[in-house]
Amino acid sequence: QVQLVESGGGSVQAGGSLKLSCAASGYVFSVCGMGWFRQAAGKEREGVAAISPSGSIKYYGDPVKGRFTISRDNAKNTVYLQMNSLKPEDTAMYYCAARRSGAVCNGRACFQRDLYAYWGQGTQVTVSS
Repeated sequence: QVQLVESGGGSVQAGGSLKLSCAASGYVFSVCGMGWFRQAAGKEREGVAAISPSGSIKYYGDPVKGRFTISRDNAKNTVYLQMNSLKPEDTAMYYCAARRSGAVCNGRACFQRDLYAYWGQGTQVTVSS
């Protein structure tokens, strides 16, 4: 049974930092790309960051470039999202997702939701001004 469990969300003031974690189990983590998505109230879910199976290739959504960093530890079956210089507009539920085995993508195409087979339940991030 595949499980993705996010943690690390919370409330922070603008300019602060948070680090999200997503622990994966039930499949071969090291062969699947991973992604972080977010959904703010009343808005569509959007891609935040994506990472290749090895961790060598990373993509970021335009709103978070230069502020967020995605990484992974295949030995721990965990993907991370370091979020710095947080802004109120970063407030959202953050989800991690596992890309389908063998799915290849480049750039913004890595944020196509149908590439992802498994999703976590999400962790809330709230940034106050």
